[in-house]
Amino acid sequence: MEIIGYIASVLIGVSLGLIGGGGSILTVPVLVYLFAIDPVMATGYSLFVVGSTSLAGAITKYNQGLINFKTAFIFAIPAVTAVLITRRFLLPAIPQTLFTIDNFTATKSLLLMIIFAVLMVFASVSMIRNNGKVVGKESSKKQYNYLMLFLQGVFVGFITGLVGAGGGFLIIPALVIFSKLPMKQAVATSLFIIAINNLIGFFSSPALHEIDWKLLFIITGLAIGGIFVGNWLSHKISGEKLKRTFGWFVLFMGIYIIIREIFFV
Repeated sequence: MEIIGYIASVLIGVSLGLIGGGGSILTVPVLVYLFAIDPVMATGYSLFVVGSTSLAGAITKYNQGLINFKTAFIFAIPAVTAVLITRRFLLPAIPQTLFTIDNFTATKSLLLMIIFAVLMVFASVSMIRNNGKVVGKESSKKQYNYLMLFLQGVFVGFITGLVGAGGGFLIIPALVIFSKLPMKQAVATSLFIIAINNLIGFFSSPALHEIDWKLLFIITGLAIGGIFVGNWLSHKISGEKLKRTFGWFVLFMGIYIIIREIFFV
């Protein structure tokens, strides 16, 4: 299973390089089901893997002049604040056992996996239904909807802190709609925001001493290698068709996780 896990780690980066998102959607299931990491710990691992991989991708996009730093920080400040509050206070406050009904026990790990699976289903619908109509136009003067960017940043930060998901499928539409960024800039800026959110969230986690750093660095290294493969493939494969295919895969994975966690654990 670990060999399959290492292959899947490369696919995490390939996904980020090809479609600018989806990496975190793969990361937590890979960590939980292929590397047998506890779901609560897996959210922390995911923050580092996705954050580091997104940073590598953002550096490439920066060299291409595609990152809009003003928009990034307008979005990232409330997002990072929400990540810190969630990782430091909310996540530790959730009890290990939520309730018990007959032979069924709802645990903290179960809650996180169900939330993550529901997030996967919503993300998949977004990917499948995206028909390319959401595009940004170049403008000499950017017009920001500060309130909506702030609220979206808070929401993405909460999700990132809780389940270790980078939220690229939420960030990219927000940047296009509320700050009028062209799609290529939105994808590049999203990678930069994800890197900031995830890495700060990871290093603010209280359980860093429990991390298997060797395994974490191996997975991260493979994912970073994958993002460069994804960037190369993005010039040869239709991103829109690939996003729809990936969306169906994510949908089936989300449904599988819900069924597995409720009925077979």
